[in-house]
Amino acid sequence: MTPYAIGGLQLTTSGLRDNLPYLQAKLDYFMYLFPWVQMVVFSELAAYGPNPAKAEPLPGPAERKFQEMAAKHKIWLVNGSLVEMLNGKRYNTLSVIDPTGKVIGRYRKMFPFLPYEEGVECGSSFFVFDVPDVGRFGVSICYDMWFPETSRTLASMGAEVILHPTLTTTIDRDVELCIARATAATNQCFMVDINGAGDGGNGKSIICGPAGDVLHQFGASEELVPMEIDLDRVRRYREVGLRGLGQPLKSFRDSEVNFPVYAPGGKTGDYLQSLGTLEKQARGSRAGLGDEGVV
Repeated sequence: MTPYAIGGLQLTTSGLRDNLPYLQAKLDYFMYLFPWVQMVVFSELAAYGPNPAKAEPLPGPAERKFQEMAAKHKIWLVNGSLVEMLNGKRYNTLSVIDPTGKVIGRYRKMFPFLPYEEGVECGSSFFVFDVPDVGRFGVSICYDMWFPETSRTLASMGAEVILHPTLTTTIDRDVELCIARATAATNQCFMVDINGAGDGGNGKSIICGPAGDVLHQFGASEELVPMEIDLDRVRRYREVGLRGLGQPLKSFRDSEVNFPVYAPGGKTGDYLQSLGTLEKQARGSRAGLGDEGVV
């Protein structure tokens, strides 16, 4: 057995204020209640929301606050993400901080939620990290999960747990819960998907096991959840199959199938191009939202 204790903090946040003092106070309270927790995950953009006015270079003052939190409680900390300003461009960037307060790596969201997450550039590098004597963890952010290639790549890099901060306020949250379970099952890994509450999300965070099983699904309001996971479950399922059945990572490894869509030029085929531009729909558009009766 390789137990590890992860805390998911589903907190009420807003893009209209500085949430950092509140996050810090809630983390202090959480660690007072559950001092055995070894890692904490905040929701996407928990510090300031998606407010572009709060974009800052990294390292920066907000990231340093998270570093202080991690060092104070001697925990691994995933800060959710911040709006990063880099070379005049904005990114949605997550920091992974170790128990000494050191930033060991950053991950830039590969798939901003376009056309709604406007003005945010796409990251291009995957990130996994090792917790000594425990296992390998990978990170992704919110809409990344809708693209199974991102999670499969993390699993192929050895990730046994995917940490996935989210900011979802929309009616597709129920679909995301299905994707989170499917991601865990198809990659035989733990999936820790932490959403915010209030302006920062409609809650319903979920922690899944490597058989796609739901270890805990949060409600819609604030929840502070400690969860012990056993990474040996991942290793066992990857060895003998999910519930003794399918072994998808081995099948993916051994397959001789070449997927034409991933070949050079594969994404520029006639059908994908026929879908039109990636843009926000307006009334009277092909989204079927007419403007009858509008004065």
